[in-house]
Amino acid sequence: MGKEWILNSATNRFQYNFKRNVGATSESIRKCSPKSLEEWRDYYFSNIRPIEHIEELGRKLYFKITEHIKPELDTISEQDCIDYITNLVINRTFDGYMTEISTIYSQLENILEVKIEQAPDEWDRLYNVDFFINIKDKYIGIQVKPVNKNFHISEIYKERDLQERTHKKFYEKYGGKVFYIYSLSKDGRKEILNKEVINEILLEIEHLKNN
Repeated sequence: MGKEWILNSATNRFQYNFKRNVGATSESIRKCSPKSLEEWRDYYFSNIRPIEHIEELGRKLYFKITEHIKPELDTISEQDCIDYITNLVINRTFDGYMTEISTIYSQLENILEVKIEQAPDEWDRLYNVDFFINIKDKYIGIQVKPVNKNFHISEIYKERDLQERTHKKFYEKYGGKVFYIYSLSKDGRKEILNKEVINEILLEIEHLKNN
């Protein structure tokens, strides 16, 4: 498994599996519709790339591994590995999380056509509020929660029950309700999962404007 992982990583890194090097393999095998491995092998070497070309790619791959990757591996220290894993699970995870929150925040601001502001740090601790909307000196709280595709609706209500007390305190002090925004990554884009909350926020905005 170790050898194959190195070969796969190096092939991807130097793009020897790209279309310009090996041809359109997925399209070609459909066109060939082979009944056996041998039939596909003959078709490929006769119509896509000659065997000499593929063997030369293999030689280039070996050169890259021995002349580039092996010396790079020799420079990696134990501390490099510790730092990399730490950065991966802490820094990059946090950066991705904050990017998702800011994306949803921007979407919501455009939809509601109101200014949404970052909540003070203490509001996160005291009221579980990430953002707020100021309406006539009263505040509507918003909490953004990125979720994954395996997130279950029961978890939403469990979390709401746990934080209901803090949201009640926010309402009593600032006059507005707190709303959850759940975001989900879909086809590489971040979108609001519980879209029905948008109308609920709009109703709360109108309520505070009229009172």
